[in-house]
Amino acid sequence: MWTTDFAHRTVLVTGASGGIGGAVVRLLTGCGADVIASGSSPERLAPIVAETGARPLAFDLTSESAVRDALHEIPLWGVVNCAGFGGEIAPPSDADLAVFDRAIDVNTRGALLVTKYASRRMIAGGRGGAIVNVSSQAALVGLAGHLSYAASKAALDSITRVSALELGPHGIRVNSVNPTVVMTPMSASYWGREEIRQPFLDQMPLGRYATEEEVAGPIVFLLSDAAAMISGVCLPIDGGYTIR
Repeated sequence: MWTTDFAHRTVLVTGASGGIGGAVVRLLTGCGADVIASGSSPERLAPIVAETGARPLAFDLTSESAVRDALHEIPLWGVVNCAGFGGEIAPPSDADLAVFDRAIDVNTRGALLVTKYASRRMIAGGRGGAIVNVSSQAALVGLAGHLSYAASKAALDSITRVSALELGPHGIRVNSVNPTVVMTPMSASYWGREEIRQPFLDQMPLGRYATEEEVAGPIVFLLSDAAAMISGVCLPIDGGYTIR
C-alpha cells in the first residue's frame, strides 16, 4: 500500500516564507520529510523554520550562480517550486514590460533554474524523486488583467511537461498544480475587492476561494508514492472554475 511517508527524503520548498509554501513545509515535515525551506533571506524564513524545524536555505533564485552554489552538494529527493511574483493588473495595452520581465524571471526562469540544478542532484542520487511546480489557473483560462502572470505560469506548465518527458527515464516525476485564488497577502489587494470577488465566485461551482492547506494537500500527494504513476500533469485546484 502506497503512503505519504517521506522518511529519509529531502525535499526543497522554494517560496517557503509565503502562505502556500509555508503550508507545504508544515505538511511535509508532518509526514516525516527532511525539508529545506528556501526563500530570499534568512529573516523571512525564520518564522517557518522555528515553527517546523525545517532547514533554512536562502538564495536568489533569479541568479543562476546563486542557485547553482546553493544546491551544489544537497542530496535532494524532491522539489516544490512555490516561489512566485504576482505581477500587475493591467490590459495588454498598458502592460509594463519591466513587470512582465520580473514575472518571467521569478515564476518561470527561477523555477527552471531550480529544476536544472536540483535535477542534477536527484539524478546523481539515483533514487528517482518528484518535482511539483506551483502554477495557476491563470495558465489555463483567460483572466482579465493577468497577462504577465498568466504568461509566466503557462510557460511553467510547458516546462513541467518537457521536464517530465526528459527526467522520467531517471525515475523523476514532474507535475504542476494550478490553484485558484488563495487569499494570501499577495492576492488580497485585488481579489479581496467585493466588485471582483463576488462575480468571480459566482462562476465557480464550489463558490469560494481555496485555502493554503487545500493547495498544499495535492502538492504533497503528487510528491508521494501514492502518485507513483502520475507525471506531466497540470492539476487544477480550482473548485471547478476552469471547467466552464
